[in-house]
This record gives sequence, C-alpha cells and structure tokens, in this order.
Amino acid sequence: MQPSVRSQSDPGRDPSARIKQAHAGGFKKVCRIEEDSVCPFPGLPSDVLEMRVKEGSKIRNLMGFSMTRMQDGQSQVVFSGSGRAVTKTITCAEIMKRKIAGLHQITKLQYKGLREIWESQEEGDAEMTIHRTLPCIRILLSKDPLDPLEPGYQPPALWDPRPAGEASQAPEKRSLDPAECLAEPLGKRVCV
Repeated sequence: MQPSVRSQSDPGRDPSARIKQAHAGGFKKVCRIEEDSVCPFPGLPSDVLEMRVKEGSKIRNLMGFSMTRMQDGQSQVVFSGSGRAVTKTITCAEIMKRKIAGLHQITKLQYKGLREIWESQEEGDAEMTIHRTLPCIRILLSKDPLDPLEPGYQPPALWDPRPAGEASQAPEKRSLDPAECLAEPLGKRVCV
C-alpha cells in the first residue's frame, strides 16, 4: 500500500510538467479554485452587466443576452475571460462594437491565480495541489464617455452606416487591352 502523499506545488517546477506527471501517475482533477481578482475599473456602478466568458461558452448565447440588455437601457458591459477564453472575450467585445455604434472601450490585462487539486485514482489517498497563473482580460464597453487618459482606452470606432451590400461596390472595370499588358515585363504584368 502506498503512503499518503500530500504535495504542494514546487516553486521551481513548471505547472504543466506537474499536470503531465499527475495524468501519468493516475491522478484525476477533483477541484479547480480560481482566485478572485480586483476589478481594474474603479467607480463602476454595482448594476453593471458583467459577462464572464468561459472556454466552452457559445458566442451567440453571450451576445444574445448582452445585446438585449444593452438595447434595453444598460449603458455599460464588462466582458471578462481568462486562459483559453481570452480570444473569445475579445471576439465578443468586437462584435458588440460593430453592432452598437459609439461604444467607448477600456481594456485591462491581469493575471489570475488558479489552484487545482488532483487525487489519485489508485488505492490510497494521495493528493496533489498545483498552483498556476492565467492571463485574464477585462473589456469595459460604455455608451457614456470614459476617461481618454486611462491606459487601455479606445475611442468609438467610425463605421460606415450603409448596409454591407451598398458599402462595397466594385469599381468600374476597364476593357482589357492586350498591347498594354505586353508592354510591361512578365513579372509585373497586371491586367484589370
């Protein structure tokens, strides 16, 4: 019978190496605890809409809920995500900026602490704790003006209000003159 092993993560060891060791040693993740991080936007009202984006979140669900709330009078929304959800968080903010004109944006990057507890699947009660830090992004979008001197501020984008079909009209094509194409060297030949 194996002795009980209670191990804290070694500061000198890479967390990904410890996770590989846990998988190879017959361990199973039983608990994941994310540390709360301080909101980087001081002075936000308590009723601000916070959308926590996870790796498995569906963008259409996130956008459906947040767009409805913004159209019903909500003036600010914060999209936050960490780890593998960072790109999905950015995508949600960019979609909202395209659909609702005139949104001011402040983006903040942070790190969030994460503690995972792994238990052995074999006999004995061996347990391993792994501490990691994950990148975290928070994006505040606001209909109301924000402080332009705040680091991470982006002013509202100027989008073309015309529908997509009208905005991209193809330029008029000119007739092809073969003599014009042959006058230039072969590598630079461009006929339109």
